Amino acid sequence: MEFFMKLPRNKKEFALFLGIVSVLSVNIIAPLISCFEMGFTVHTWGATLRIIPFLWLCVIILVLFTHKPAQWLTAKLVSKQDSFHPQIIINILCTVFLMSIFLTVIGTWIGTRQFSLVPTQTFFYKWPRNFTISFFVECCIAQPIAHQIMKKVHTLQGNNSSVVEE
Repeated sequence: MEFFMKLPRNKKEFALFLGIVSVLSVNIIAPLISCFEMGFTVHTWGATLRIIPFLWLCVIILVLFTHKPAQWLTAKLVSKQDSFHPQIIINILCTVFLMSIFLTVIGTWIGTRQFSLVPTQTFFYKWPRNFTISFFVECCIAQPIAHQIMKKVHTLQGNNSSVVEE
């Protein structure tokens, strides 16, 4: 029942779910990683806000690009009989794993506004931190909020369909 109520059922709901998760994630993760990188200052936060629209667009593209590989990897790690929470946690783990690999490099390019080899040279130093921050935000903030909104949408749809049937 949780799968039915808390996950998108069609493309329109998937777009809503993706929008919620991506906006929350980008607005939390990007400033956190930037502040860990350059210091917790108002200047760093302001500079991060200026690149968030570009980063958000990149996140949307990468989510669409990594969605199927993450689903495939999730299916290899969990059973269809597993309950909602283990499946969701493993799916978040797989998605964040793939996304964080790309965004550790691409996010640096967007943030510094230049292509260089520096993100690849420092990848194994920075990726674990980026992965951990992203996984925490996804598991504890972005996804739970999006799941609750989906549940509310589906509850309202159920209430509307029962009114129409009467």
